[in-house]
Amino acid sequence: MKNKVTVIGAGNVGATCAQYLAMMNLADVVLMDIVEGMPQGKALDLTEAGLPLGFDGRVTGTNDYADTAGSDILVMTAGLARKPGMSREDLLHKNAEIVGACMTEALKHSPDAMILMVTNPIDVMTYHAFKLSSHPSAKVFGQAGILDRSRFAAFLAMELKVSVREIAAMVMGGHGDSMVPLPRYTTVCGVPVTELIPRARIDEIVERTRKGGGEIVKLLKTGSAYYAPAAATAIMVESVLKDARRLLPCSVYLTGQYGIDGIYIGCPAVLGAGGVEEILELDLTDEELSALQNSAKIYKTNIDLLGH
Repeated sequence: MKNKVTVIGAGNVGATCAQYLAMMNLADVVLMDIVEGMPQGKALDLTEAGLPLGFDGRVTGTNDYADTAGSDILVMTAGLARKPGMSREDLLHKNAEIVGACMTEALKHSPDAMILMVTNPIDVMTYHAFKLSSHPSAKVFGQAGILDRSRFAAFLAMELKVSVREIAAMVMGGHGDSMVPLPRYTTVCGVPVTELIPRARIDEIVERTRKGGGEIVKLLKTGSAYYAPAAATAIMVESVLKDARRLLPCSVYLTGQYGIDGIYIGCPAVLGAGGVEEILELDLTDEELSALQNSAKIYKTNIDLLGH
């Protein structure tokens, strides 16, 4: 029986994620949105791309959660996008309402589905969905670190004028200005990037990575990034459905790791058929650990604002 993935929210991120999932032949995809006709139109357009792109999975658009029944994974992308001058925290309460309403309806029809959160602020919304679902924490996780890692790798590839495929980058912490890129654990074909780029220049690239989403928001004027976020999300779905057990930086629930307990934050984790199957504890310097714990404090404050 073919896997089924529902993408909730047929905006730029959701529709592009559905496209990538279809192209990867991972599952039948349902594109769910409250706007009448919009998910149906995008799904039909995607279906008609099957021949030239070489995929044969079903892509269905709907406004009815009943059509999402039996999903293996619920990918939550619905929510307000950031506008220039708006922080991720500005989105907190409105997107919490949207996530709550969507998750409540979707879980009625797919009570055992894993939840992959993409809606911002990701770490807080992932915790919110976890509390709403009553799932074990391993079945609820957020996409952020893979996107941040991809941005870091892209900037390093530009700097070094090498293929981005040779770069293995690692980041931790929250998705935003408090993220913790880890140059010590970032390599170019096995060579630590700290041996290839002066520290001062690495610091500038790290800062650009932290503000990578805001840079795109500023350039677009309306809306925010979607190609890279959608691709990062599809990679997570693939690791779960194929039981690939890839080690990926994701928003995961910590229970004492890194001295952090009871919140979601970005850490390297093994994603497989069981969801988050292992959380890796890296040997961090005092400075890196302090930055990660400070990032966690920011999200704990936001969680408290939601009343959890």
